Amino acid sequence: MFAIAPATGKANLSASQLKLLTGKARWIFRVAEAGFPTVPTIAITRAAWDALIAERGRYDTKLRTHWIACLYKLVGKDGKPPHLVVRTSAGSHNGGLMPARSGIAAPTSSEDSVDPTRPLARAIKQAFESYGFSARSWGGPRQDDDRGRQIVLVQVAAEGEIAQFLTRNASTGALGPAPLAGQPPPRLPAEVEALIALLDSKSGRHMACLVAVDGAHMQFLSARPVQASAGAELAAAVDRVNRKVWTPHNAVTRVDPNRLAQMLHPHIRSSEGATPIAMGLGVSPGAASGIIVFNPEDAARLRARGKHCILVVNETGPADIEGMKAATGILTARGGMSSHAGVIARITGKPCVAGVRTLSVDPVEMICRIGDRELRAGDRLTIDGSDGAVYSGTLPLAQPQIVGAVGTLLGWSDASRTIAVRTNVETVESAATALSFGAEGVGLARSEHMFFSPERMVALRRVILSEDEDDRSRAIAGLVDYQTGDYSALFSAMKGLPVTVRLFDPPLHEFLPRTDEEVEETAASLGVAVRALRLRLERIAEINPMLGHRGVRLAITYPEILQMQMQAVLAGARAASERQGPPVAVEVMVPFVSTATEVSWVRDRAMAIVDNSGLQRSERVRFSFGTMIELPRACLRAGDIASMVDFISFGTNDLTQTTFGISRDDAPTFLAAYQRKGIYERDPFVTIDEKGVGEMIAIAIERGRAANPRLKIGICGEHAGDPASLGFFARLGVDYVSCSPYRVPVARLTLAQASA
Repeated sequence: MFAIAPATGKANLSASQLKLLTGKARWIFRVAEAGFPTVPTIAITRAAWDALIAERGRYDTKLRTHWIACLYKLVGKDGKPPHLVVRTSAGSHNGGLMPARSGIAAPTSSEDSVDPTRPLARAIKQAFESYGFSARSWGGPRQDDDRGRQIVLVQVAAEGEIAQFLTRNASTGALGPAPLAGQPPPRLPAEVEALIALLDSKSGRHMACLVAVDGAHMQFLSARPVQASAGAELAAAVDRVNRKVWTPHNAVTRVDPNRLAQMLHPHIRSSEGATPIAMGLGVSPGAASGIIVFNPEDAARLRARGKHCILVVNETGPADIEGMKAATGILTARGGMSSHAGVIARITGKPCVAGVRTLSVDPVEMICRIGDRELRAGDRLTIDGSDGAVYSGTLPLAQPQIVGAVGTLLGWSDASRTIAVRTNVETVESAATALSFGAEGVGLARSEHMFFSPERMVALRRVILSEDEDDRSRAIAGLVDYQTGDYSALFSAMKGLPVTVRLFDPPLHEFLPRTDEEVEETAASLGVAVRALRLRLERIAEINPMLGHRGVRLAITYPEILQMQMQAVLAGARAASERQGPPVAVEVMVPFVSTATEVSWVRDRAMAIVDNSGLQRSERVRFSFGTMIELPRACLRAGDIASMVDFISFGTNDLTQTTFGISRDDAPTFLAAYQRKGIYERDPFVTIDEKGVGEMIAIAIERGRAANPRLKIGICGEHAGDPASLGFFARLGVDYVSCSPYRVPVARLTLAQASA
């Protein structure tokens, strides 16, 4: 029981009392302490109130005497007992808290001050009850100590007109006074500017203020933080630095990286009155509205006509790439954060909702069902890839605004950041996007993604389905030209920044014909009978392709593919080096290794090709060789592997999958239940599992650097764009992270905070 803004004099709080100040109480004390006119206010904790009531039952008055003394701190120099107001003061705003109770007469006796049937005591009792029975820590037991520290405020009823306003505009971040939503701007005296400046510097937040205005004078009543748009918070942070309230370091450390991500994508302006017809997993942020289409061809046709569409499928595969690029958004019935749809959507910047369990798609009949609702091609949907909501019809969208404050803040963040930020891209368009967001290189160019066009898919299928090496070599010869042009364009776009090319790493089944139509087309292109092709497909079919014939295993069993890729990479590097000033920095990475002997086998053949090219002796091309660590055994044997490579990069998607023994595509069916029941605190495919997967990475780094002190270490899985995971990687001392283009600014800011 203590005064935080007495009617006369100043509050003299002990250290333990200062720690109790939360919510409105904190700001009332700070404003009063600074000398601004403040309505007299006292605070009482739940523990103190409970003790007062218990004492009353014992007919004791020791605590009550102290309580009465506190109440007298509200009495002014005239000695007249004022009318009172009772307010809650929670750490965060909660709609269930009791509204302020005003017009309460001062107690006429000491007994009145603690009698639960009398106005003041009744209001205090109800205020504490509105907090609920207890405060709970996240995932933990009831915290009785926290419950006892809850506080209620008793204030003098202020004279004059009550006015509310924001310290900063919630949309633009401009310094106020700004009106609250839906309210006209209040008329306030000039001294409000001093109050706003004080609160803004003390809180560093957008605040909703309550004041009493009496002519040209004003008294402060209370304030609480309010949510503003991400753009407003960013603009406010930069403005505080310009006003010398904050340093650039303050601004960098106090902006939430997750909020920054919201500025880079369209979002639903208002979903008021709209109820989602389904909920899935938001696997690529942003919102999109458009006409439903069920195949890539229709998506491409609509885009050519300048229309927006949502590609709705059970799941996506490599053959759907062109349609995914053409669509405004993607909706799938299956898959999760690391599914094909999620990965490609994030690279291309498309909103995507996956794993909608109530969705079923019939692409032949051109209909889909969401619950009991049937939708056809031409109907309209709106999806929100941030929270996983699916809405019927078209909702209004707000387009992203990349204002100058973003560049300013990220410039400050780069000054303190020690870990480089690269991007995962394969196309010049995606590379340009990433460069505009400040990417410092390409940390993962998935070479198999360069085959996702119809004519290239046919050529690649000829390679995979050829019966002997001669046939395969002839088929591969046609692919070299395709890839040479791709690599040359990508190297040129990056203008001397490093580009890590991952050797071919698809499960073969992703590239094989699946539908009857595709099988017939492929048979015709190969000049074989459909029946013969089906027999060939049956022979190479895999039961568990994600752990099957992929990655380094392809390079070893089909050395022609390795030869083709190395030739294309080197030819592309040579072509780019002839067109630009800076040397081309090429890093070739072999994926899915589990033994040092695999790395050695591929390295010997890859370096022989490099030596024969003459580029090793050229100053125009810088070449390095590395491997992708994504299997537990590779982590444990990192010391053996490190002596053979210039760098290692952790593919955290597959490393999580193989460490947990969980299929990342099937995980959404049970991970949500695991999280609800507290089995898993987080989705390990979104935020890195520090105790398991994280320990594997730490072991590999320690053993790798012990064997090769010059070893460069990167992270190129989806976790490289997650702020919580980035903090962990920073503590491991990695050299770079690589994420999708739209996560580059998030990684730059997060890693600057980790270095601060």
